[in-house]
Amino acid sequence: MRYILAFIWRYRFFFLFILLELISVVLIVNKSYYQRSVITGATDGFTGRIYTTWSEITSYFRLKSENERLASENARLWQKITPGQLTTDTANLRVKDTLYGQQYTFTVAKVISNSTTLRNNYIMLNKGKRHGIVRDMAVFNSDGIVGTVVSVTDNFSWVMSILNQHTRLSARINRLNQMGTIVWKGGSPAIGTLLDIPAHVKIKRGDTISTSGYSHIFPEGIMAGTVEKIYVESGDHFYTIDFRFSADLNSLQYVYIVKNLLRDEQDELSKNVVNE
Repeated sequence: MRYILAFIWRYRFFFLFILLELISVVLIVNKSYYQRSVITGATDGFTGRIYTTWSEITSYFRLKSENERLASENARLWQKITPGQLTTDTANLRVKDTLYGQQYTFTVAKVISNSTTLRNNYIMLNKGKRHGIVRDMAVFNSDGIVGTVVSVTDNFSWVMSILNQHTRLSARINRLNQMGTIVWKGGSPAIGTLLDIPAHVKIKRGDTISTSGYSHIFPEGIMAGTVEKIYVESGDHFYTIDFRFSADLNSLQYVYIVKNLLRDEQDELSKNVVNE
């Protein structure tokens, strides 16, 4: 304590000067409207910059909760694609009354592991059996297709990315309603390939590709990407179409896991037709 007092005593004239300066400023501000407006403007700018900086700092730390809120809200919007009476359980949306014909439910999940540089890439999500997740559920984000659930534990699920040689997904060119199959031939994680489109079809660079809904896994109309290159392999009668994925697979954070509530019925019907 005595060191503090000694410091103050040693610089007492400096502190006295500062005190007198402050008193002078207060007197000037109270007596002069012009001086008051100048000083107020200066201090407002300074405090405004402080508040702006503080707001940016606090906003940064709120990003996680804000992203989760936006992902949940997007799931609710996707749910409204098909009419239905819904109830919510955290980020999981489910059907309450099947009379309304609801076919899909959407569960928000966070990506906790992801690869894009291998020939066969996989993604791990923080939702599993206790959240209603099972094999063969579709996964996408707000930009486009991501993959398909292939393995599930109580709290986690393993997704086969679209960046995998075993991925085959039914899709269509939206402008022409032409059906094809999406595969990934390796190489760039930004480029996929669409096969099985007849070579007589007039495809244009920039045409958009989305899911067809024929797989019983992905809903119809989920964005896949945009056509970049069109060519026909020697001796083939179908195009090979390179397209750019609409989703950035290298920066995934939150995704939606899709459950087709009518899939068992669709699969059973397909089996009956095949067996006849």
